[in-house]
Amino acid sequence: MNAVIDRQEKPSVGSVEKKYHTFAEPPDELLLESGARLGPITIAYETFGSLSAKKDNAVLVAHAFSGDSHLAGRYTSDNEDDKPGWWEFMVGPGKGIDTDRYFVICANILGSCMGSTGPSSLNPATGQPYGLDFPMVTIGDMVETQKRLIDHLGIEKLVAVIGGSVGGMQVLEWCVRYPQMVRAAVPVATTMRHSALAIAFNEIARQAIMADPNWNGGDYYNGPGPDLGLAVARMVGHVTYLSDEAMRRKFGRRLQDKRDFSFGFGADFQVESYLRHQGSKFVRRFDANSLLYITRAADYFDLIERNPAGTRPTEHGTETKYLVISYSSDWLYPTYQAKELVKHLKRQGCDVSFCEIEADCGHDAFLIPDVRLEKLLRGFLNGISRN
Repeated sequence: MNAVIDRQEKPSVGSVEKKYHTFAEPPDELLLESGARLGPITIAYETFGSLSAKKDNAVLVAHAFSGDSHLAGRYTSDNEDDKPGWWEFMVGPGKGIDTDRYFVICANILGSCMGSTGPSSLNPATGQPYGLDFPMVTIGDMVETQKRLIDHLGIEKLVAVIGGSVGGMQVLEWCVRYPQMVRAAVPVATTMRHSALAIAFNEIARQAIMADPNWNGGDYYNGPGPDLGLAVARMVGHVTYLSDEAMRRKFGRRLQDKRDFSFGFGADFQVESYLRHQGSKFVRRFDANSLLYITRAADYFDLIERNPAGTRPTEHGTETKYLVISYSSDWLYPTYQAKELVKHLKRQGCDVSFCEIEADCGHDAFLIPDVRLEKLLRGFLNGISRN
């Protein structure tokens, strides 16, 4: 079954603004899991809806690896070229995450290139971009910076932390580090740790970038960048986000603007043209070094090996309620991995609900408008107490 699209238009959150929070100024740098220290750190974030007087209606949404803080709405309401946020169908008045009820926060992750501190940011010690001088970061480090932001906003407890893919890893990390702050957790299309297959695809992507002569050991900011390598890396990644059925339906073996083979190495097939387009589009908005760092952070994430009992509710905090969601055609993070997560949580005595959504769109299904996912989230959040 394909994603069920709700054709009824719901209002948008309207115009939104990207904001910034800077902290960890020297000599109070943030101690990273690697043992390195980093500061100052700037985190880009956006908020949607209004924070209640008691500050008890906040929901944190964590984005996937190449995403950003632009969750919903538009930066300029009268500019048709200004694209809406990546979860526009889910976040807004009356939607699955209802901004009439919740104050929704989305922060760009540490190591990214969408406003938060990352390898393309200026190193205060040199005045030049960090490049590979940027320290290795982990999912835990990303969550630690989000915690600093939540503290800055004066919020003591979150109604929920929600995220898909790498965002789902951040959800689980929040529950390990700060269970007393998380009333509910919704990890979507994610895993407790990467399989060998997922690590392999990430390594192919990294090697594509590092094999590009313009990568120059990560020091390319004052010259041509590794555009070809980054484009190939994106092509590899994009294939893992789709499914066999989705690609068959969308492309099949149809040719691109021709009736016969060229008997050369141009883009004869529509799927080839599509992947090349996705690669070139990605180059215009993302930094190659950020891809290296974020994929490595995802590979390092291991909820079981690092902290086998870490999801146990603490005696000092509110027991977190979980809603684990997977997709039937997701072969990057298959449903069996979601079921392993559910078993792990149940062994720790956690309150867990699970749903596998039938969809043939692959891993990226959670980014496609689907009334079923919207109803799931709305119903789950409605059952979460703020007390």
